[in-house]
Amino acid sequence: MAGRRAGSLSWKVTVGACLASVALSGLAQQSYPNRPLRLIAPLAPGGTTDILARTMSQQLSGSLGQPVVVENRAGAGGTVGTDFVAKSPPDGYTLLIISADTYTTNAVLYTSLPFDSRKDLRPLSILAASPSLLTVHPSLPVKSVKELVALSKARPKDLNYGSGGTSGVLRMELLKFNTGMFITNIPYKGSGPALIDQIAGHVHVGFFNMVATLPQVQAGKLRGLVVTGSKRAEQLPGVPSTVESGIKGFDENVGYLMLVPSATPAAIVARLNGDIVKVLHLPEVKGRLASEGSEVVGSTSEQAVAVVSQLIDQWQDVVRKTGIKLQ
Repeated sequence: MAGRRAGSLSWKVTVGACLASVALSGLAQQSYPNRPLRLIAPLAPGGTTDILARTMSQQLSGSLGQPVVVENRAGAGGTVGTDFVAKSPPDGYTLLIISADTYTTNAVLYTSLPFDSRKDLRPLSILAASPSLLTVHPSLPVKSVKELVALSKARPKDLNYGSGGTSGVLRMELLKFNTGMFITNIPYKGSGPALIDQIAGHVHVGFFNMVATLPQVQAGKLRGLVVTGSKRAEQLPGVPSTVESGIKGFDENVGYLMLVPSATPAAIVARLNGDIVKVLHLPEVKGRLASEGSEVVGSTSEQAVAVVSQLIDQWQDVVRKTGIKLQ
């Protein structure tokens, strides 16, 4: 009898401890957030991701009632910062902001990532969609993709492009595959440094997100040749789209994501998604993103999860077609 009572008591203590733990967890979620948040941008300062991170952090700080501090953790094409977030406590205080193509191309190009792109992080929302822009330094005597391809064939060892991560490499390699272009990759730790060197004339070609390159084209520091997608950008009406130029593989524009560790409680995911969507639709945020060539999305977390999975499948197909491998 005593043994049975002891066993019953032990069971009650265990259940009581579990209920207390759940209650404490619920209280923690109810008071969330009660301290500053970290927004990790996994590429170098000055690039598109960094620009968007600082726009979002300023507005989210007001919406959440706590400071949202941007931290740049560059390295290995975005995987250093991404891994940092994947291994952070799933409490909603460490967030990742990254372009969807960087996140998904890393998943297919790196053979030994220290995290699982589909399982270890959960997308909170697709923030904004933005086309990419193929640009050349003004000193290069070309004004169209057709002329660039012809020049590359005439000078197969002379032309180079700057890439700021795996997405930049894969995008350009797909362009090479579909046009027959000859061009050499010059890798950088982020699109910011690569863009700076292109403006300086150290590299001939760039294929970056339009948020970063639009001001440079408008100022005449770079020349735009083509913009991804099915339509021309309103800000650059003289630059044709990839679809009208007959270039395959760039029919749709990817967006920017915000993610958290996958074990983050559903209540916190919902709270963050709500604040993110609200901030994205503020007139000042919407207007700024539009002026830079981006279109606000503000999806649900579930929609973002589905898009990430679809993009990983899409880039895996591109890798099979091009045979590209990281050096």
